Amino acid sequence: QLRLVESGGGLVQPGGSLSLSCAASGVPLDYLHIGWFRQAPGKGQDWVSCISRGDGSPRYADSVKGRFTISRDNAKNTVYLQIHSLKPEDTGVYYCAADSEYNDCSGRPIEYDYWGLGTQVTVSS
Repeated sequence: QLRLVESGGGLVQPGGSLSLSCAASGVPLDYLHIGWFRQAPGKGQDWVSCISRGDGSPRYADSVKGRFTISRDNAKNTVYLQIHSLKPEDTGVYYCAADSEYNDCSGRPIEYDYWGLGTQVTVSS
């Protein structure tokens, strides 16, 4: 059974940086597309980024392009999300999710079968 565990969240000042991790267990990471989503307080879930299995092609939501970097380390079965120039609107719970069925990663939550419990990111001075 696949299990995903996020870590690395915390309280950071605007303009700061964080590195989030998504550790997978139960299934080799190179079988999986991994997506990152976030949910701000009182709002719906938004797609942030994803990375494909195979060539590891990254994709980003327009709102985070140039500030977020997704990467994967198959040997460690972990996907990373580096976040720079944090803004208050980046506040939320960040979730990683895994898909093994589709041809590529996407921003559609429905395509992901497994989800972690999330890690809280709070951007505030």
